[in-house]
Amino acid sequence: MHLPRPPWRRSAVWATAALATAALLAGLPAGEVAEAAPAPSAKIDAALLRAVDSGQDASFFVVLEDQADLTSARSKRSHSAKTKAAFDALRAEAGSSQKSLTAFLDREKVGHQDFWIANAVQVTGDKKLVDRIAKRSDVARVVKEQHYGLDETESQVSAAAATVDGTPEWGVKDIKADQVWSQYDTRGEGVVIANIDSGVQFDHPDLVANYRGNNGDGSFTHDYNFFDATGQCGASGLPCDNNGHGTHTMGTMAGKHGIGVAPNATWIAAKGCETSSCSDSSLLAAGQWILAPTDSSGQNPRPELAPNIVNNSWGGGNTTFYQDIVEAWNAVGIFEAFAAGNAGNGTTCSTAEAPGAQAPAYGVGAYDVSGRIASFSGFGPSLVDGSAKPDISAPGVDVRSTWPGSTYKVSSGTSMATPHVAGAVALLWSSAPSLIGDIDGTRAALNEGAIDVDDTHCGGTAGMNNVWGEGKLDIFASVDKAPHTAGTVTGKVTDKVTDKVTDKVTGAALTGVAVKAENDATSRTVTTGSDGSYRLSLPVGTYSLSYSGYGYAVRSVTGLELAAGQDVAQDLALEPVTTHAVSGTVLDVTGKPLARTTVTVEGVPLPAVTTDSSGRFTLPKVAEGSYTLTASPAAPLLCNGVRSTALTVDGDESLTLRLPARADAAGNSCAPATYAWIKGSGKVALSGDEDARNVSLPFPVKLYGVSYTSAAVTTNGLVNFLEPRVGDYTNTALPAAAKPNGIVAPLWDDLTLDKRSSVQTATTGTGGNRKFAIVWDNVLFADGPAGRATFEVVFDEATGAITFQYLSVPGNGGKATVGIENQSGTDALQYSFNQPVLTNGSAVRIAQGAK
Repeated sequence: MHLPRPPWRRSAVWATAALATAALLAGLPAGEVAEAAPAPSAKIDAALLRAVDSGQDASFFVVLEDQADLTSARSKRSHSAKTKAAFDALRAEAGSSQKSLTAFLDREKVGHQDFWIANAVQVTGDKKLVDRIAKRSDVARVVKEQHYGLDETESQVSAAAATVDGTPEWGVKDIKADQVWSQYDTRGEGVVIANIDSGVQFDHPDLVANYRGNNGDGSFTHDYNFFDATGQCGASGLPCDNNGHGTHTMGTMAGKHGIGVAPNATWIAAKGCETSSCSDSSLLAAGQWILAPTDSSGQNPRPELAPNIVNNSWGGGNTTFYQDIVEAWNAVGIFEAFAAGNAGNGTTCSTAEAPGAQAPAYGVGAYDVSGRIASFSGFGPSLVDGSAKPDISAPGVDVRSTWPGSTYKVSSGTSMATPHVAGAVALLWSSAPSLIGDIDGTRAALNEGAIDVDDTHCGGTAGMNNVWGEGKLDIFASVDKAPHTAGTVTGKVTDKVTDKVTDKVTGAALTGVAVKAENDATSRTVTTGSDGSYRLSLPVGTYSLSYSGYGYAVRSVTGLELAAGQDVAQDLALEPVTTHAVSGTVLDVTGKPLARTTVTVEGVPLPAVTTDSSGRFTLPKVAEGSYTLTASPAAPLLCNGVRSTALTVDGDESLTLRLPARADAAGNSCAPATYAWIKGSGKVALSGDEDARNVSLPFPVKLYGVSYTSAAVTTNGLVNFLEPRVGDYTNTALPAAAKPNGIVAPLWDDLTLDKRSSVQTATTGTGGNRKFAIVWDNVLFADGPAGRATFEVVFDEATGAITFQYLSVPGNGGKATVGIENQSGTDALQYSFNQPVLTNGSAVRIAQGAK
């Protein structure tokens, strides 16, 4: 089911976009429908018109008219049910309403990246393309891609910032978080908090303990717990923070030793900011991940793992379509806090910036230790939609928090104020769990607890004005006013190991045991501390509790009834289970033993092992139980994928693990193939360096689900389905957002043709069983190994497969890129990059997935 975009979004939210004139093209291809009003030019924002009017290409977003109906998601009771329903509805709507547009883009050989949370499609093109898209009746807006700043102003590093002694920071004390700790005995337990920022140093001493990816044994699982939407963290898959801003904001939310407001909240993070700024495309990808976290590769979404709270310390300008994401979060009960921006000067009104200045967002202003509004803090009313902003104010001047390098830094900005609010909500929800997911009720509690500050020079009242919002954050007052219809379960988990000498149970405390309380409406999990203790605040009701820790049998308690204000003690001892050896052999995709493969038992405190030269491995002591065993090949990966398999340990186990063919997100996979050289016959008119020619294909060739009847063939060992030529591009790792995109690269390098070189084509077979080969014969490396390369790419009509064949490759392709990439540069199957792995007389076959 879909709904039209509400009229207020088309008028008020986008009111700041200039209604400039754009010429209309005569004639509409299939899929384009003219509309009487609004005029196409009214759909195009001014910044995009300025960018393309000069004849240049620009990156922009096509925002679709229809939006998903999230009514069903709002009606669900549990957090996981809400997020699952919203995820399904948003993806279904995007898949349906974007279909006509993306089909048009594919016909025009225009690469695109599709998003579901805001129902928008990212495209790069010129004014002609912008005008054609704006004429479509299914399009609401066409908007230039923006980059938003991280809201930080003055920063300083001093000797005082180098260490912490456990004393609460001034901002933590000013909002009275420490009083919540002492009087309500809650520090954010059972609440998952996130940020979209520049990343986080996950192993900072003040953050590592409550990172959700911490397995408790010195190992980490980053899938579903950290996501790099920018690609800046590199191929290692490890979380990073190449700015420091994200580590700082996370510290204020959840840092230990007096740094953070909610030091026992569990945290995860999405890197949506490249360095000091954040692009629309990265922010959209990060926003999707918040609602439905994925593994590190962006695949296999699990909306049930969505956080409860997300902090956004970034923004800028007066237009954004991020309100679509905010509304999706709000629909499923994810509380969002946004910086109001640092464009203020202490007096001028209407300086708050989007998205914090937009009506759906909870915007935060900043004040200093003396209780004065910060000179930089953005004021309302909003230029975006006229709403009163900010919503509330919090400490944001000279705030000390965590910093990469396991150090600390003092910074100022509404960025520093916003995580005080996000952390405060974690305290509120931990102490009053009936408010979890209740966005309106939570905002009301924050507003009612806030300390009024009378400054109406930008409009409003003493209780709510456009300088302070509702006033200064006071989380202790908000918690005091909250509905305390909760009970508390506390206890200690110990082991039941019997001392062989004394025959008595040792009763040692067990740390890191997951304690999960569940009923139809609530699911909360905490882990035991170093002394084995745990604490859960839960709404009134009847619960089942489960206790699980590696090496121990799971125990459950059912029918636990909690009344308002009731404290229930529930100590538990866990029985250890027997351990066994797990051994085996890892084979590569062809069935040969594979050395240097890392074998791990997922999510348990066992060290990884590496296969020896014969592919053998042994894990000596694995506790009885059911697990996932994962075998990950070492670089170069070639066509070897990761193998994960279910493992049940009830005795000594021996396995043979054959790695699957490595695949990309679209399901394209590769494997070594039988070499069967096809000799070229028809010459392509290419010569010299950096040359390209379009060739007609004898049958339609598909790449990532898009069918083509022609392609550009280049001297640089590249087939490009989108561009007439590649220009002077240096080969890169795949995928890469930069052009060229939509490529097939049998040997992408800086190659050149002399009189002895040629590029040829050949077609073999008949009917629906033809093969089309493009052959590079005797080509030279412009800057590389001596000698000449002869190689080809073969397209198979019957199967859609793409095969690379190598007659001779000097240097084993050590400087080349080999693989395929999709049309938007967001997905690829890379066989190799700058690795000497190609051999003479070899072939690699890529089997294409559905898309």
